[in-house]
Amino acid sequence: ILWAGYAFAKDYATPRGHKHAVEDVYHSLRTGAPMSPEDGPQPATCWTCKSPDVPRLMDSVGIAGFYNRTWAHWGPEVVNPIGCADCHDAETMDLKITRPGLIEGFENMGLNIADASYQDMRSLVCAQCHSEYYFTKDTKYLIFPWHNGTTMEGAEQYYDSIQFFDYTHKLSKTPIIKAQHPDYEIYKMGIHAQRGVSCADCHMPYISEGGVKYSSHHVQSPLANINNTCQVCHRESEEDLRNAVFERQRSANEIRNLVEKELATAHLEAQFAWEKGATETQMKDALQLIRQSQWRWDYAVASHGGSFHAPVEFQRILSHSLDRAHKARFELSKVLARLGYTGEVPLPDISSKEKAQAYIGLDMPKERADKKKFLDTVVPEWLKQAKANKRLISAQR
Repeated sequence: ILWAGYAFAKDYATPRGHKHAVEDVYHSLRTGAPMSPEDGPQPATCWTCKSPDVPRLMDSVGIAGFYNRTWAHWGPEVVNPIGCADCHDAETMDLKITRPGLIEGFENMGLNIADASYQDMRSLVCAQCHSEYYFTKDTKYLIFPWHNGTTMEGAEQYYDSIQFFDYTHKLSKTPIIKAQHPDYEIYKMGIHAQRGVSCADCHMPYISEGGVKYSSHHVQSPLANINNTCQVCHRESEEDLRNAVFERQRSANEIRNLVEKELATAHLEAQFAWEKGATETQMKDALQLIRQSQWRWDYAVASHGGSFHAPVEFQRILSHSLDRAHKARFELSKVLARLGYTGEVPLPDISSKEKAQAYIGLDMPKERADKKKFLDTVVPEWLKQAKANKRLISAQR
């Protein structure tokens, strides 16, 4: 319901890790089932963080030239999942920013990313992909909304200033901003970042082998290796440290569950108000509150690990989302009263994912059938071309 009218309503899967980046974007229903290079719903920008083939193509055709194509156009070229060259200089193996969005994001704040320290770089190579971004409407150019800083409110102020929205909600007609995993931004608000702990310190801890000390490249949750992550600094037991993380997650999820119920109801009540004859003027305040509530909810829940990285900020953002969802429903009740309706708003049965998807008009059997045809016919042809052109270096293929 919350993403009605947008591709995320089709599917939203748990990430499986860098190795599966290309494979997973093939399978996502959000990328559609393009049967030709110029077909499909998504721009080439969606490839940006999926493969070391992307910087190669950007060098070849230019940054804008890469973005302003269809996703399917680069299918035979973007075939290797995230690897060494995404974060390292191929000659020196020094840490390197390979995605222009982060560099341009720093420039928009008046900063030069070349001034970053080595410890900063141990987070910034992650931030080049694990951050909030948007695509321009015309050229699909990828931009980090950091013009007013890296906070949630700063991004919202920027989006409002350019009257940006990712989609118009199918039910409520709200102009929605779709948050895109602002992991780095939320991490920066937490105690670990403020004490100088980098992403790699916890997700790629140092290990020693044969007298050589290096960062583990088995990127994973620190909870899978507490002895080499948390306990480098903290002296509590593994059980206590693990439970501390889980407690933060449970507390955040309590608020999240409340928000999602109230916000989904607000969208449905807005739909009902439109059906009762509400005007744009009457709906303006309620839709603005829905937009603000959904931005805050999505900003929090779209982040990876935000409830631990910055639990105070995470819960602050969700609480403001809940506040605006309540206010939106109150505004909608006033709109309905002016239209002569004072009863309970009848709500549809959306008790399951399948029922909710059917209610917003998605034909999921067709979506899945189209995707299967794409996977069975188009993807093998992409890989065949990639092998013929010596683009494919991944061992698993």
